Amino acid sequence: MKSSLSSSRKTPQKTTRNTAPQSAPPAIPLSVPLAVPLAVPLLDLRRQYDGIREDVLAAIARVCDSQSFILGLEVEALEREIAALTGAAAAVGCASGTEALWLALVAAGVKPGDSVITTAFSFFASASAIVRAGATPVFVDVDPGTLNLDAALVGQQLRAKRPQNLRAVLPVHLFGQCADMDAFDHVVKEYAEFQTVIVEDAAQAIGAKWSGRGAGSLGVTAAFSFYPTKNLSAYGDAGIVTTTRPEMAAHMRQLRNHGSPRRYYHNEFGWNGRMDAIQAAVLRVKLAHIADWNQRRQQHAATYDQLFADSGLTSGLTPNQTSNRSSGESAAPVRLLSRSPQAKHVFHQYVIRAQHRDELRKFLGERKIGSEVYYPLPLHLQPVFSYLGLKAGDLPISEQAALEVLALPMFPELTEAEIRWVVESIADFYS
Repeated sequence: MKSSLSSSRKTPQKTTRNTAPQSAPPAIPLSVPLAVPLAVPLLDLRRQYDGIREDVLAAIARVCDSQSFILGLEVEALEREIAALTGAAAAVGCASGTEALWLALVAAGVKPGDSVITTAFSFFASASAIVRAGATPVFVDVDPGTLNLDAALVGQQLRAKRPQNLRAVLPVHLFGQCADMDAFDHVVKEYAEFQTVIVEDAAQAIGAKWSGRGAGSLGVTAAFSFYPTKNLSAYGDAGIVTTTRPEMAAHMRQLRNHGSPRRYYHNEFGWNGRMDAIQAAVLRVKLAHIADWNQRRQQHAATYDQLFADSGLTSGLTPNQTSNRSSGESAAPVRLLSRSPQAKHVFHQYVIRAQHRDELRKFLGERKIGSEVYYPLPLHLQPVFSYLGLKAGDLPISEQAALEVLALPMFPELTEAEIRWVVESIADFYS
């Protein structure tokens, strides 16, 4: 396919043909020509650090001066601030996003012998936390447009198979876009006899919203990750759980501290899942910037969208127009994921579906353009879950997505020149 996105400059691989630069809407000023970047990383945290260095170092020094390193005032302040951001009743800081998922599930009532419905297309922790809680994951396929857990298929699963001791549904807000929470609320109400609750995996969705409500306030509990690659990231591992029920917050505070309500007295078997004060202090510095950083990610996504549309690589479809057809039914080499009008997307990742994905990724790597595959093997096909008896072909949408998805560079400090070079390079590959 010949691309309409081109320039007169020389590229490291080939020379693109000369055409007039495409015009762009005022909200997305795309000036040309621009110098070819030497490299475009998938993520560059150094650029972020350069802008907040003094504040971060002062926050760390404050913790060192206090000599209070685990939980304490910094963690308590972060908990209040995250609860306010999300609209939840309370938040509980913990050691990682994985720990947050376990706390969220156990506090919501998941126990040994239960089952939990979740997506097959997510990071491993979405399912391993279910197993750690003693329950069985029930994998359901995803919506072909958003790649979020498909609520309609969850409803079909409940009607047809009626999972034993179903305790919770765990939708994942994949890549920064909330799952269809209206539909999940409807499913839970329709099958009220299961007494099922919704637990959000919001690890990638800090600041995201659904119909004006914050991720983290859409279920009984929600888990967030502050892993260093996340939109709001610590300088190490950290996580937090939000809840709409204060009694669950009290339970989680006990669980994260060896099941202890007070020192050396233990009411249950918990875990050492406490947050370090230094991580909380760093996160509080960054939290002041998260609205701006998320807005920049949204602007970058709009720039990508415009450039892909101008290039002809996506047949001119916008994300809100993206068809739910399988990729085999589309002649366009690149497909953008769909976006729900109710969702405020925070673009933890900007992900496309690409024909000849692996060859494209190699080509981009030769131009020193970063990319990643999230995720190359669906959860139901992971060897560790073979005991569930699922096989290739059982969840075809997740399986096809794993062959096509490709995350492109996305972080707040990304430049217009870098985004343009990424899309031009993809156009060169397909030409």
